[in-house]
Amino acid sequence: MKALSIKQPWAWLICAGYKDIENRNWKIGRKSQHGPYSSYHQANFTVGLPCRIYVHAGKSVDNQGAIWLWEHKERLGIQGCMPQWTELCNTWKGSAIIGEVDIVDCVTESQSQWFVGKYGFVLANPLLYEKPIPCRGMLGFFEPLL
Repeated sequence: MKALSIKQPWAWLICAGYKDIENRNWKIGRKSQHGPYSSYHQANFTVGLPCRIYVHAGKSVDNQGAIWLWEHKERLGIQGCMPQWTELCNTWKGSAIIGEVDIVDCVTESQSQWFVGKYGFVLANPLLYEKPIPCRGMLGFFEPLL
């Protein structure tokens, strides 16, 4: 199974079932479409839909995103999960696979409150692991070394 690296807090919100779209500036499709890189790198961007992936949380945190989430937590309906995410960040030791999710579609428009990108990977059936699996991340889709 392939993995996709996503910065925190977005990775946790996906696996916990709050975020139903992952925004990207490159698309994937039902056939093997590729990301924006040269053919040397295309293998890391190839995936067919639908597919199940590991969600890899990178070492870095999107600090501006975390502040924005805190300011909009009531509107987004995530106020109850913020203490859990804050606790997770306080114990975070590095990059890890924190769960799994299905990517069921790639869209250019969506009614989801989470859609802000050029392309949105529509997500379903999230699973948050009780214990993260330490793992080095990479750009695009990758085969994790577990």
